[in-house]
Amino acid sequence: MEGKRYIQMFSIHGLVRGHDMELGFDADTGGQVKYVIEMGSALSRNPLVDRVDLFTRLVSDKSVSKDYSHPLEQVTDKFRIVRIQCGGRKYMRKELLWPFLDEFVDKTIKFIKREKRIPHLFHGHYPDGGYVAKELARVFAIPFVYTGHSLGRAKKEQLLNDGYTGDQLNKQLRLDFRIKQEESILKQADLVVASTHQEVKDQYAMYRNGTLPRFKVIPPGIDIHRFEPYYHDILPQATPSEESLHAKASLIEELNRFFQQPDKPLLLALCRPDKRKNIQGLIKAYGEDLELRSMANLAIFAGIRKDISQKEESEKNVLTRMLLLMDKYNLYGKMAIPKKHDFEHEVPELYHIAAERRGVFVNAALTEPFGITLLEASTTGLPIVATNDGGPCDIVENCQSGLLVDPTDTEAIARAVKEIITREEQWHLFSKNGILNTRKWYTWESHAETYLQDINTLCDQYPSPNVTTASPTDPMGRRLTRLKGLMVTDIDNTLLGGETSDLQRLISLLEKKQEEMGFAVATGRSLTSAAAVLKENNIPAPDVIISSVGSEIHYGPSLLEDRGWQTHISRNWDREKIVSVLKAFDFLTPQEESAQRTCKISYTMAPGKDRLAEIHNALVKNRCHYNLIYSHEEYLDILPYRASKGKALRYLSYKWEIPLKRFLVFGDSGNDEEMLRGEPSAVVVGNYSPELEHMKSARKVYFATEHHAGGMMEGMVHYGFMDRFKEGSHHDN
Repeated sequence: MEGKRYIQMFSIHGLVRGHDMELGFDADTGGQVKYVIEMGSALSRNPLVDRVDLFTRLVSDKSVSKDYSHPLEQVTDKFRIVRIQCGGRKYMRKELLWPFLDEFVDKTIKFIKREKRIPHLFHGHYPDGGYVAKELARVFAIPFVYTGHSLGRAKKEQLLNDGYTGDQLNKQLRLDFRIKQEESILKQADLVVASTHQEVKDQYAMYRNGTLPRFKVIPPGIDIHRFEPYYHDILPQATPSEESLHAKASLIEELNRFFQQPDKPLLLALCRPDKRKNIQGLIKAYGEDLELRSMANLAIFAGIRKDISQKEESEKNVLTRMLLLMDKYNLYGKMAIPKKHDFEHEVPELYHIAAERRGVFVNAALTEPFGITLLEASTTGLPIVATNDGGPCDIVENCQSGLLVDPTDTEAIARAVKEIITREEQWHLFSKNGILNTRKWYTWESHAETYLQDINTLCDQYPSPNVTTASPTDPMGRRLTRLKGLMVTDIDNTLLGGETSDLQRLISLLEKKQEEMGFAVATGRSLTSAAAVLKENNIPAPDVIISSVGSEIHYGPSLLEDRGWQTHISRNWDREKIVSVLKAFDFLTPQEESAQRTCKISYTMAPGKDRLAEIHNALVKNRCHYNLIYSHEEYLDILPYRASKGKALRYLSYKWEIPLKRFLVFGDSGNDEEMLRGEPSAVVVGNYSPELEHMKSARKVYFATEHHAGGMMEGMVHYGFMDRFKEGSHHDN
């Protein structure tokens, strides 16, 4: 709908669904999941928004719910969760997903093509979602917005201070790689949405590119309808739902299993079993203060677990340490560590129970980017004690609902808690302030309004994506999703080398068809060489350049690299090993340095064809994965086994959803053979090399009598090129 925004958000890791969120299932299923679901829901309620799609990873794994295997989930009438499969179907932690993100990009492009609608905005959450949104924005020339949620440099600094080594962090968390990606994201982001001023001032400032993007501080919201004030439960006119009554009764029963005196004030902590959450510090603060132990109980809900021994190593260590400290301080009867909680219904009731018992919510994290649980507690009327790092500083300043403490000072934590629960007037003031001020400062409706004001200004600076024709001046992502077909030709001895008049007539034909038919070249030349020779001959910039015998793909006049193709072909490619193996053959002469590429090794070998078996034998014997191409009875190119001109065409067909039967392919030599085979309509120009002679019997391969560009036009006539892509054309069946 004209004037209304279509927003695509990306939150790739963790378990994401629109109902009964399993927060605390593991380290990757935490506050970010809740944030993106509630943000998407709030945006969908705004009249300025037409649609919100949240993209996440599809997971089909017996160890998790089937909900995560559904490709589409309708959350509200204008908000969907779209699940894209990448890296297989098994659930995996976020650090293992990096090699598969280009696959996610490619499949998202396919989704956009099928939907026949390009969004106004890509918004990435966390570095993995940021990478995907950045790459899509690069392809479609659409605004890119980023929300970090947590930052790698701050995390690295904290963990190094905790005694980890750089090698440990890179092996377990790939932190240096993540930081490199964050730098790239900051370099390209049009807008970075932060939750707090401290995040911008102190955390993003740690990055080399931290001053490049425009920042906007928009605090997350709180669902005030779910987190009602605790006194709503106890007022005479209150009519709580059966679900909330059941949830509350279940929680009281569970807590009473642990406590000898359950009516004491309750200190509540709710967080993932992550070392940075400093659960250990909270237990020490409670366990070492005999006065606090005598006046209050402690309940720690640290994620969801069935068997500690089955958890990830870092979580296992935190949970085990909890049990050891409970035993050390003999906290039996005073400390509760339940195994699970239901976010949808039980978490609000947890805050209510703690508030009714005149307790305190404690977040003693060593570092806290925001602290959404502090808002949840405050909006129910439960006072807070929070770390003086990051987001809690803004929350306490705005809401005046509790106290800040140094999380490394266990005595300070205990002192702050006692100050609140022993001073009734103070407790009530913090409770009242929290209820009123969270509704003033932190609602998703206000978040959505502020967000939309900024992105509307941003989107207005870009061309509208809602155009149906494939204009040659369009950004390449938009153009390629609208093309009906693609003409692909080799350069040397096919496109070039013949009569100038034939070439000019060919260019004129292409220009007439450019709103339907794309133009691509596939060449053994390097990208630089191919672009230069096309410009020298006044040939318009192709939509696609497949260069270095199919080992690289670039798009449009700006030569935008297809990183998905590079990731795809690099699998099991060991360039150094192949070069080492082939040093034994004195009949191979390496070509000049400019011919060598990351994914291409080039030699001359003349006459040589009878020696190919010897080369194959050596490479196979050494377990090399490769594709060998010999052309013009002289040039030998060795590529990754997934790379070639033909495979590049199939990749383009897959990624941009242009059927191969709508490809018209031209070539003249052996390194064109693979792309001339199969579904595309193929033309071999009249000046072809003898090595293609055997293809005369192949189906859908036309051998022209005219040479070069003249042969190409002859082939176009043969295949009915001028009518080919009209709707309902028999040629397209």
